[in-house]
Amino acid sequence: MKTNADLQKDVQDAIKWEPLLNAAEIGVIAKDGVVTLTGIVDSYAKKIEAETAAKSVVGVKAVVEKIEVKFSNTFKKSDTDIANDALKGFRSTWDVPDDKIKITVENGWVTLEGEVPWNFQRVAARNIVNNLIGVKGVTNNIKIKPNIQDAIEQREIEHALARNWAVDDEEIHVHVSGSKVKLDGVVHSFFQKEEAARIAWNAPGVLTVDNELVIEYN
Repeated sequence: MKTNADLQKDVQDAIKWEPLLNAAEIGVIAKDGVVTLTGIVDSYAKKIEAETAAKSVVGVKAVVEKIEVKFSNTFKKSDTDIANDALKGFRSTWDVPDDKIKITVENGWVTLEGEVPWNFQRVAARNIVNNLIGVKGVTNNIKIKPNIQDAIEQREIEHALARNWAVDDEEIHVHVSGSKVKLDGVVHSFFQKEEAARIAWNAPGVLTVDNELVIEYN
């Protein structure tokens, strides 16, 4: 079991390792597996990158993210410019059905709404907005409305988890109720927890995934 000081240093080193990030911008507090990130960065993409770096560290069970995004005059954009950049980004990729997504921008905060057939499209839309200059935050209210009405096959999700080399499926339990999937049990890293949810979302007909997996490090 890592001490709080060890975990803090490991997270600081992980942040320092990312080329996009300046470690001096981001403060790290660690206590009992919970890591709090503070500081000020000049892009929303950096904020997301810092959170991702922290989650990758062995021993981290939860991340509390308190990083602020503040722009220099060089990176400031109007809400209209941000909305137009998002629309251009959607049109440039096959992942996002741009005719099904509505964008609202207020003081640099982007809200996405609409309905798409697959979760990967919902995630792709958010990822495009995350990397836009001028964005301070994103609320992803896009809903999943599958084109397929077939029943979700619990066994197929279990097989998909078993096929994935990065996930230890032996302690993961899959529960299906209608269009909802719940995952519970134990995994051994933040990555495994998020990867298991991603795999479950790929099942045709899924509307929600309730990820109750507990992280326990070896």
